[in-house]
Amino acid sequence: MSLNVCIIGGHGKVALRLARLLASAKHSVTSVVRDESHASDIRDVGAKPLVLSLEDSPISAFSNEFADKNVVVFSAGAGGKGDQERTKKVDYEGALKVFDAIEQVNGSRPRLILVSGIDVRHPDHVPSHYTEADLEVSRSIRSSLATWFHWKYEADKNLAKRTAFKWSILRPGGLLDSPGTGKASIGRTALTDRIARDDVAQALFLLATRQDGDGLALDIVGGDTPIEEALDAAITKGETDLVIPE
Repeated sequence: MSLNVCIIGGHGKVALRLARLLASAKHSVTSVVRDESHASDIRDVGAKPLVLSLEDSPISAFSNEFADKNVVVFSAGAGGKGDQERTKKVDYEGALKVFDAIEQVNGSRPRLILVSGIDVRHPDHVPSHYTEADLEVSRSIRSSLATWFHWKYEADKNLAKRTAFKWSILRPGGLLDSPGTGKASIGRTALTDRIARDDVAQALFLLATRQDGDGLALDIVGGDTPIEEALDAAITKGETDLVIPE
């Protein structure tokens, strides 16, 4: 079945890789960007550019665009280290704008895949599988990107309460620009292993083309298991990596 997919944050490094994979598989891809100058890069990977702003465009503009889509992928972000207010506007308020826009679609609503990040969690909840090495990494990245982790968690938490449409969350570890290996660890993973953007895009491609990952938040880092096999195992276990304390 050919899908009609919309990627929010379409000029990101993972998003461009995902668009190329989808277009190569004969799916229709619209990539939303905020800058017209990015349009040629979008076309180069086989997608159609659409200029909209998560900060300034109304919810209705997104809802209208989503009306004929099967899948929406939210891969936008302010970069984490920049302006704190913009991080809130893009990573949290922008995400909620997309959630709301999907809910406003009349008739069949698209599925959402949200790209979040590993170790996005309530600060008082430490996953039981973390080793001392994981805790050291966690302390380091959370202190340097505190605003980003806060607003990513708030967006993930908001999405987890939504029931009007189907959704899943992919939570990559540290990202690499080196060529993908086609392998990963998905589910209860370590924080110490980074992952190529190629491999994250491949996992997103697989999530977009199947529906059995709905309702799950899955961590992904570099590993030794073929990505499709690792994804199959994580979905079969059905263990979500997003924990929201009562």
